[in-house]
Amino acid sequence: MKKKVKKVKKVKKVKKVKKKFKNLVEKKSKNLTVKKNKNVLLTKKTGSFSSEEKVEIKKIKKQPTEKKQFNIKDYVVYPKHGVGKIMAVEKATIGQIDIQFYKIFIEKEKLTLTVPINQQFNLRPIASTNQINKCISILKSKPKVKRTMWSRRAQEYDQKINSGKIYELAEVVRDLNKNTDIIADQSYSERQLFEKSYERLKSEFEAVLKTTPEEVQKKMDKALGRNQNLAEVE
Repeated sequence: MKKKVKKVKKVKKVKKVKKKFKNLVEKKSKNLTVKKNKNVLLTKKTGSFSSEEKVEIKKIKKQPTEKKQFNIKDYVVYPKHGVGKIMAVEKATIGQIDIQFYKIFIEKEKLTLTVPINQQFNLRPIASTNQINKCISILKSKPKVKRTMWSRRAQEYDQKINSGKIYELAEVVRDLNKNTDIIADQSYSERQLFEKSYERLKSEFEAVLKTTPEEVQKKMDKALGRNQNLAEVE
């Protein structure tokens, strides 16, 4: 009889514990639903949107209303060709779609480019005077030449030249500069890359500083320490 009484007491205790646990779970779930409902009510009263709608609004706000529009006679940089001048803004209909595009003349290459306005992310405005001064300080700094095969370095230099980034262009000019005009001091491919980067940087200097090619060359050669060029210009 004693054993049976003990078993009944144990069962009752287990049932009590289960009930307490259920009550706690129910209270927590109620609190959560009340909090959710409160948030919903608050958003309705204040007239604000739900969390999902807020995310959408933030995305819309981050989107620019309009892309920068370049004007006729503006100088721009096209990464693969360098500095060009916008000669006209024209329209054309292609497949029943009206497209506006820039006519850009690259003087150094005697080339005219047609760039759709909706693809103008390929273009950038010419550098500021502060950026030109930064480029001059890069030209004055010590070259940083990696100890790797020339073929790999040549690829890296070519990528920097065609990146459209003026600081990277200045780095190529600095690293390939030999402080001399003697052809024997450079391989053919090395000299080609140097001349390409030098002329491209020079053309942007001319457009920003609005001075003669001779004055720009003198400024660049002085920064590079190309004394022989300086003597010829003077």
